Amino acid sequence: MTELKSTDEIQALWLGLMLTPGLGPRGIERLLEYFSRIEAIYSASLTELEHCQIAPAAAQYLHHGRAREEGERELARTKAANATILLRSQPEYPELLRQITDAPFLLYVRGSLAALSLPGIALVGTRRPTPYGKLMAERLGRDLARHGLAIISGLARGIDAIGHQGCLEGQGTAVAVLGTGVDKIYPRENTHLADQILAQNGALISEFALGTPATPQNFPLRNRIISGLSLGVLVIEGGEFSGSRITSRLALEQNREVYAVPGLVTEKKSWLPNSLLRDGARLVREAVDLIEDLPAWVRPLLVEPSGTPSDPAHDGTAAQLSLSGRAILDRLRFDAAIQLDELQASLSEPMPVPELLALLLDLEMGGWVKQLPGQNYVKIQ
Repeated sequence: MTELKSTDEIQALWLGLMLTPGLGPRGIERLLEYFSRIEAIYSASLTELEHCQIAPAAAQYLHHGRAREEGERELARTKAANATILLRSQPEYPELLRQITDAPFLLYVRGSLAALSLPGIALVGTRRPTPYGKLMAERLGRDLARHGLAIISGLARGIDAIGHQGCLEGQGTAVAVLGTGVDKIYPRENTHLADQILAQNGALISEFALGTPATPQNFPLRNRIISGLSLGVLVIEGGEFSGSRITSRLALEQNREVYAVPGLVTEKKSWLPNSLLRDGARLVREAVDLIEDLPAWVRPLLVEPSGTPSDPAHDGTAAQLSLSGRAILDRLRFDAAIQLDELQASLSEPMPVPELLALLLDLEMGGWVKQLPGQNYVKIQ
């Protein structure tokens, strides 16, 4: 009887296969079909390996023990980077991701393994959002997180990062799927955001080896993991050739729901969500639109948010606002920013700028208003 190997030994064997030059997922599948067990691959003769129609160089790499050695080194590097290897065969591997046809054989994970099994929504969109897109990404990321949904995205500039930030503001759990190794944060400007995700019991994950740089071909591959981990994909702004279009297509192929936030028809970045809505995506204006559409088995896992501005216990309730504060809120919009001078001119009762600024600051501190660059203001609740 073959001696059972430890988890570390099995993980090292898998890493060796993943790192064998010229093998790839299809080659691994051929080997597993022929040998059934991964241990048998490493004890096979060169003739047996070549019989599986893998590249000769890959067969020699395996036969001469170089794959085993590289797998052991990679496992040691992974532990040194405070990361974990999660095999598809392990119970902690997220079940939703396991169900897709091309689920990764393994994941590198930094942070909480439990975060990967939470019910989650993928929130994706353009890297250059409009003020409206920024507002909606932050608001929906926060509000969905307050209901207990993990926010899954790619840590990219724009909507991805803003959705993660909103999630963290809502005291939620964020899962970032990287197109690099988990030790290489891209873009570098989001390093602090990655640290915040980890500090708040979230996770950074990747199927790519440590040290893998940001190369264009990696990001479409990681998109299938973003959609595969999620109950559905929520798109907030994206042009005709946006990477989010790939993610939404993958979601449909994986039998995931696709949601979209409508945008102005004259805005190029509204092309993708508006096209998705035309083709049958579910329209989302606020978190409840999406939550009410979730499968019945998910709802008992969610929580009732507390401490929002609509809650009487919140410091910024409507009952506590002054008449002047209510008048300002009546002039502000969710979907477009209003400049300070325009806001002042729109008020029925004249108000000096210093008084107006003081009231806007109170509203911002109460969670009702957000200030954007150039003294522009939007309503957020």
